[in-house]
Amino acid sequence: MEVVQLLQLILIFLVMIIFGLIGAYVLVIFLNKKRKEEKEEEAMGLKDEKLDSFNGMMPRESIFKFMEFDEIKDNMIIRKNKTQYIMILQCQGINYDLMSEEEKMAVEQGFVQFLNTLTFPIQLYVQTRSLNLRDIIDDYKLRVSDIANDIEKLETRISAAKTKGNEKLIQRLKAEKERKARVLEYGTDISDNVARMSLNKNVLQQKTYVVVSYFSAEFSGADNATPEELDNIAFSELYTRCQSVARSLMSSEVSSRVLDSEELAELLYVAYNRDDSELVQFSKALDAQYDALYTTGKDVIQKRKEQIEAQINEEAIELATESIVKADKYRYIDAIKKQQKVKEKALEMIEDYKDQMDEVIYEGAKREIEKADLSEKEEPKKRPGRKKKAE
Repeated sequence: MEVVQLLQLILIFLVMIIFGLIGAYVLVIFLNKKRKEEKEEEAMGLKDEKLDSFNGMMPRESIFKFMEFDEIKDNMIIRKNKTQYIMILQCQGINYDLMSEEEKMAVEQGFVQFLNTLTFPIQLYVQTRSLNLRDIIDDYKLRVSDIANDIEKLETRISAAKTKGNEKLIQRLKAEKERKARVLEYGTDISDNVARMSLNKNVLQQKTYVVVSYFSAEFSGADNATPEELDNIAFSELYTRCQSVARSLMSSEVSSRVLDSEELAELLYVAYNRDDSELVQFSKALDAQYDALYTTGKDVIQKRKEQIEAQINEEAIELATESIVKADKYRYIDAIKKQQKVKEKALEMIEDYKDQMDEVIYEGAKREIEKADLSEKEEPKKRPGRKKKAE
């Protein structure tokens, strides 16, 4: 008996050793595979672009590689490790189609002169964005509230004048109050209309920009210059070029101005977020201390909920439409029952006047009533229903 127990213990011990060796073998294979993947990623240059498993954030280097510019400083966009500096002019367009032929020729000649005077390369950039009416609406509402406060003050002055019995002053104050009330009504209508316009995403605004570049290679002493000196030289050169472009554009009656750093950031923000820039505007991001710039997309769960709700609404509309169509059949059945009752009532009336009619007329009238074809009655028109989507 003791020998059997000893053999069982030895067998259990051997089984545990075998499972331990299998586990160690699997662990060694997993570690070797992971080490091999890391070497391949490092050889391909992807190791720095992986997500940091510790804090779940994208490394700083990967973000700057995606953005394609280093920084915005002194109304300039700095690119490629201070080898390229960019300054941008925003142009105010003119209504060319409403001009006379002489004016059009003058504009064209001015633009040709502008192109001939260029001694450095430029780029033309057109950006279409939704018109931001938030500032205009806030300004209107502020003015409307000021007018409402003025009306309250006039009411107080009218009450004071009534206590003194000054009729002339009362009449003058009432006239001023009526004028303010009309202005208040007009201002309220304007603010409401502008607010409704802001809800329409089709209110678009097209802006034209002239992009002026300066390369550090154009400066002969760039290798010996400090970064601050290089920035100052680039700013001076770019500002001079932009002023030259602005003066040349004036010959075509096109006014322009240099964008500041905040406007450059807004320009790039809209360029990199074409879809979501309408939902989260740059001015709101500034009010939120740039926190809104980290993400502009909706949460995936929220998007899924909205999709499910939209699907539910669509199916509910289809079900309601189908139920209305089916309900029309019940109305048709009621119409048939009504016609049948009319038939029965007609036969009763024929029976009541049987003694006053000829036998032939009596029998003919009954036959005409009985053979009346109810199917010829027009069936109620069905309401148009939505076609179900193909599953």
